[in-house]
This record gives sequence, structure tokens and C-alpha cells, in this order.
Amino acid sequence: MVTTVNKRVLVTGSCGFTGQYLVSELERKGWDVFGAGSSTHEGCANYRCIDLTSLNDVRSAVNELEPDIVVHLAAVAFVGHGNVDDFYHVNLLGTRNLLSALAESKKKPECVLLASSANVYGNTTDGMLSETMRPNPANDYAVSKLSMEFMARLWSEELPLVIVRPFNYTGVGQSESFLIPKIVSHFRNKSTEIELGNLDVSRDFSDVRSVVRIYRRLLEEQPIGETVNVCSGKLVSLKEIVTLAETITAHSMSVKVNPAFVRSNEVKTLCGDPSKLKRLIGDTEMFTLEETLRWMLFEDLP
Repeated sequence: MVTTVNKRVLVTGSCGFTGQYLVSELERKGWDVFGAGSSTHEGCANYRCIDLTSLNDVRSAVNELEPDIVVHLAAVAFVGHGNVDDFYHVNLLGTRNLLSALAESKKKPECVLLASSANVYGNTTDGMLSETMRPNPANDYAVSKLSMEFMARLWSEELPLVIVRPFNYTGVGQSESFLIPKIVSHFRNKSTEIELGNLDVSRDFSDVRSVVRIYRRLLEEQPIGETVNVCSGKLVSLKEIVTLAETITAHSMSVKVNPAFVRSNEVKTLCGDPSKLKRLIGDTEMFTLEETLRWMLFEDLP
């Protein structure tokens, strides 16, 4: 394990959903954390507002901060995002600018963790998906992330890269444009009806608190050159999530399938194989789905 206390770490997307939890996790363990993102956030300490699509912007931030470790979370992450071009401008070209700036910098980082996505696996349904499975992206978001992975290989000789492929995860503060926060919001508001897409879609869900703990452990172990699934290895359908929320809250609602929410390129099942992750960092305690739902349902409530 690499000693990381007092190491300077740059987290892009630090004020986003995942970034806020990761910053807290790293600071709690004694890291010297600096954040960066595209929006102004006055409440975020040690934060730099940068445009990832501008190489000069990124280069200036890297040269100023001289990070020992970099975690690149900044991305357009919602699959249903309206402007397709943004996936490629930010997720692909923005990452290229970051890697180029890091490679040019006088002080090379010890580790650069790049967040890709399990969406790169596409519509594969045969068992658990391991890192050796052939990617088959089914939407522009997934294509942008897989393209980012291939592009990053151009710097594999110059930079110490680790690529993570997180499967679905959720928690307090995630946008209601994502499914579990939407479901939670309806239950918290005691709604009588909810409109969803395909209820038979199944996912490998984790808790964001578990995910950032895993990221921190990977930064400590620094398995340079590896691509790693971040997942629970357990599959659950949206229908089961609704049923569990009904059990927890003792509230039920009518569920209607809205054809407008059913995407033609919907990835039907995504279940990750965590074997490689466990080999690299050992067993990591994961929150159960019920624990995550209870946290989301009752957080901030009397």
C-alpha cells in the first residue's frame, strides 16, 4: 500500500454527486484535496473553476496545483442528456486535455484514476460481466467512455493510469433524473402514482459511499495499468426496488409504464463481476440496497 497522507490530490468534478463524497472520504483520511469543475461553487474549498475542453485552462490548473494524485470524475454522465456532442467534447476531448496537461507537467503524478463506466459492456446478458468481456456500447454516453479508455492508452507509457468501470450506484444528493432518486422522491412525497420505463431492467446497484471508499483503496494500492469493475455483483430489477421501498415506507403507489421513458437502446441487464476488484484491494464492506434506500428515504426527515 502506498502512503497517501499529505499527498496532494486533484479531483475533477469535485462538487458533483460522486465528487463531494470522494472529497469527504479523502479528507477524512488525511489527504490534501483540491477540486476542479466547470461551474462556480463558492461553498467548495480549494476549488478551481476550469473548462476541460480548453487545454490552456487545464494546463494552468495542473501547473498551479502540481498534484501527486489525480482522480478524474468530471463528465456528462446522464445517458438521456439532450446534447449528444457534449458526451464527446467533455468525456473524450476533456479527458485528453487533462492527460496531455499532466504528461507535459514538470511534476508527474504518482497515479491517475479515470472514471469510465460499465455502460461500455452494452447489452451483454450472459452471466456476470468481467473486465475481459468484449465491450459493446449501446448509446453515445457509453461510446464516449469507451473511446476515452482507448484514447487514454496513448499515455500509458507516460502516466500511471488506473481505469475504473463503475456499475450503477446511488445515494443522497443524486439527481432525480436518475431512477432510484426519482423513485425515492415519490415515496418521500407519498405520491399515489409514478411513471417509469421498463420495469424489467435490472442493474448492479451500489451505494455511493461504498464506491468512493473503493476509489480511495485503489488510490492507496495503485494497481497501475489495470481496468477494474466497481460493483456489488448483485442484480436487482426496478420492480424489486419499488417493492422494497413499499416495504420500508409502508406506502404503496400505482406504477405506470410510460412508453416515452422506454429507450430503444436500453441496456437490459448489467451485473458486474467484482472478482478482480477483490483481488486488488481485498474485501470491502458494501452497504446493502435496503440500507441505501433507508438512508435516501429518511435523510433530512424528522
